[in-house]
Amino acid sequence: MAFARRPRAPLLLVRLSGQRRGACARTMAPPRCFALELPGCTLAHFVVGTDAPGARPDPRAAELLGPPGRSYSLCVPVAPGGDCAARVRAARLHQRLLLQLRRGPLQRCQLRRLLCYCPGGGADSVQHGILLHDPGASPDTRSALLELLDSYLEAPRPRLGEFVGDPRHQLWQRLWELQDGQGWQQVDPEPVVPVPEPELHPVVPDLPSSGVFPHREAARAVLEACTPFIPEARAVLELVDQCPEQVQKGKFPVVAIEGLDATGKTTVTESVAESLKAVLLKSPPTCVSQWRNLFDDEPTIIRRAFYSLGNYIVASEIAKESTKSPVIVDRYWHSTATYAIATEVSGGPQHLPPAHHPIYQWPRDLLRPDLVVLLTVSPEERVQRIQARGMDRTREEVELEVNSIFRQKVELCYQRMESPACHVVDASPSRETVLQMVLSLIQNTCH
Repeated sequence: MAFARRPRAPLLLVRLSGQRRGACARTMAPPRCFALELPGCTLAHFVVGTDAPGARPDPRAAELLGPPGRSYSLCVPVAPGGDCAARVRAARLHQRLLLQLRRGPLQRCQLRRLLCYCPGGGADSVQHGILLHDPGASPDTRSALLELLDSYLEAPRPRLGEFVGDPRHQLWQRLWELQDGQGWQQVDPEPVVPVPEPELHPVVPDLPSSGVFPHREAARAVLEACTPFIPEARAVLELVDQCPEQVQKGKFPVVAIEGLDATGKTTVTESVAESLKAVLLKSPPTCVSQWRNLFDDEPTIIRRAFYSLGNYIVASEIAKESTKSPVIVDRYWHSTATYAIATEVSGGPQHLPPAHHPIYQWPRDLLRPDLVVLLTVSPEERVQRIQARGMDRTREEVELEVNSIFRQKVELCYQRMESPACHVVDASPSRETVLQMVLSLIQNTCH
């Protein structure tokens, strides 16, 4: 299956009236770029709505988009303006859509991550989506998808596109639109053309608004938008508002200890705190941890806003306690940012933002620790410890166990954090050995 070189209407195209065509011409949208996650966590980029004679297709993407079988794109637009309420609604709609596609008549289809973006369009141009591939090309799949769209009564609805090949074995996308008095109809086909991969993953400019919040107010605005349907969001905001906006560390050292689950983090933090006669704090703090499971079930933008605000509550506690004694923090901002980046950036580790990108910088208004320790063990050791302990895990922690690519992305993000960077400690040896390594690091770093 080749990608299209110039438009040519397929035989099955629904013909529209001359008036409708004129309206489309006047409101012609710019070409839409897509990033499709392929098997092996590589990405294929293609554009719909423009022509590129002589462009060489990516055979892996053509295999997914064209026959045999049939593929559909479902993208969730953000309402005009792109404020927090619109972003939250789009994220929840995307999550709901994904759950619906995984059950009922559509669960036989294969699902892949899809991102729609405008080149150079910035944060507001990104739409999260799903590619659905039906190996049998059943007409029931199309009917089920259109019925699914009918269940979304509020605008903007998810946008449905259908990929087809014409007799010349060229590839096209046809959008489905709801027309007055005619129901769902297909509009003119648009060619599908491969484009080079951009230097930066297209979701990265969107991260400061959708998961790696650069300051407290950015995260607060997200939870404020959630209060109509998540009552607990108001309770979190009330606790945050009780904390001073600017706090300073006391004279005693503050050490944050990070690490994937089953790296011995809890044991080390408790042992270090006991050895230093330090106060042990956790993020998220106890006052909001009762709602952790609730927010863990929400999309990334809401989940990370909750964890981000938890960091600011902990910062207020650090400021107070560090005037009296050393403070050890079990997880802090690095965890919040690392999981957001690894989750939102599709593809493998090679698609992460490069080292020294601003996304790895500490928020300008959050109290900084004197030292961040990152505990690591081999993947095999982690699995053995998890199985032995039977511990409760979040959705992201389960993903770490079953998805080695995701784990590699998380670990690489930790290593790229800056101001402060993570000091890596191998937690494979005995507890006493690890404890002595961490204490020595604290002694040498925190004067």
